Amino acid sequence: MVLLAGPNGAGKTTLLRLLAGLLPLSAGTAVVLGHDLAVDRRTVRAELALVGHTPGAYDDLTVRENLRFWVRAGGGRLSDADAVLEQLGLTRLAGVAFGRLSAGQQRRTGLAVALARRPRLLLLDEPHAGLDATGRDLLDGLLRDSAATGRTVLLVSHELDRARALADREVTVVAGTVRPVQSSVDERPADQALPDGALTDQLPPPERVGLPRPHGGGPR
Repeated sequence: MVLLAGPNGAGKTTLLRLLAGLLPLSAGTAVVLGHDLAVDRRTVRAELALVGHTPGAYDDLTVRENLRFWVRAGGGRLSDADAVLEQLGLTRLAGVAFGRLSAGQQRRTGLAVALARRPRLLLLDEPHAGLDATGRDLLDGLLRDSAATGRTVLLVSHELDRARALADREVTVVAGTVRPVQSSVDERPADQALPDGALTDQLPPPERVGLPRPHGGGPR
């Protein structure tokens, strides 16, 4: 499980959308699950799930109908849809139309859709946003289980304490550049450790990545 951290506007959401094949590369290369995104951005989408700020569900379908529809579309098993309903505490809402749910319940449903598809790669943009304490704890358990079974989870979060407790590694993006990768336990040799109070602008020069500018042009 990898935490993608950084300030607002750093390019985190753009990076998730690039990895999901929803945006074209403006420069450089990207290979996700063995697929070269410069050549084919569509095929990889069947093997991953992206949960953004807006849940991808139909207002007039019930929670259960939405889950079953998207699981079928992704070639998954209906039994997985029913299992995730229970795991995310949505069983009592299974027959309620998605459009009648609260924002937090809609968020749970969107996460359930992604998890029920059992993707090889989970891309999550602020997954805890809008969830109550119970929902957050349930989601944390499911994310840990997903990672333990071999799935890769990449999550963006500003709730760093909570996300760091989940993640095995952390990557920081600042102004479209990737800062050095850190593990959940700092493994730097003593002679390379950062001094107390060191600031991020004292880190080694960042590696450039090909994130497109918002209004076109080359990579930032």
